[in-house]
Amino acid sequence: MIAATDIKKGMAIELDGQLYTIIDFQHIKMGRGSAQIRIKLKDIQAGHTVERTFQATEKFAQAQLEISNAQYLYQDGDLHYFMDIKSFEQIPLSTAQLGDAFKKYFKEGMTLVILRHGDRAVGIEMPLNVELKVTETGPSFKGNTAQSGTKPAKLETGITVQVPFFINNGDVVRVDTRSGSYVERAG
Repeated sequence: MIAATDIKKGMAIELDGQLYTIIDFQHIKMGRGSAQIRIKLKDIQAGHTVERTFQATEKFAQAQLEISNAQYLYQDGDLHYFMDIKSFEQIPLSTAQLGDAFKKYFKEGMTLVILRHGDRAVGIEMPLNVELKVTETGPSFKGNTAQSGTKPAKLETGITVQVPFFINNGDVVRVDTRSGSYVERAG
């Protein structure tokens, strides 16, 4: 058990039979009452976020999540299949377990981190950046630099991001999975 005052961002806890990761927390000291903690939680399996308030004296069961690298293989209906890189075990995860960001940034063959609780896979950990190929964008002209502005570019997964004018069709760009913005041209 872990005290509410000892929680940290990124920690996994078990609450009401569900697994959550702590996205953010805030200590609140009321004038006359006891201290409270407001926690922003992400449901690991369903992918949605909730905000809850607890007394500072509350204790939580800390969940032990194991991580393993896996390669994305293919999609079959609502299930997406991954292969554990060490054991070669195939791991099915539903679209709900993966979240919306997965559809935007992942393609077959990419490697990511699978989260396991006990002997079952419960979700994925999104990398901060992914590298995707530009499939469609406007032309670039001589003299365009990174400071001269941006243009829309459609990437191989179907999302559109704003990129600098010097980016061409076929270039590989690094995209931030948290904000969906262009980071840099990949080498």
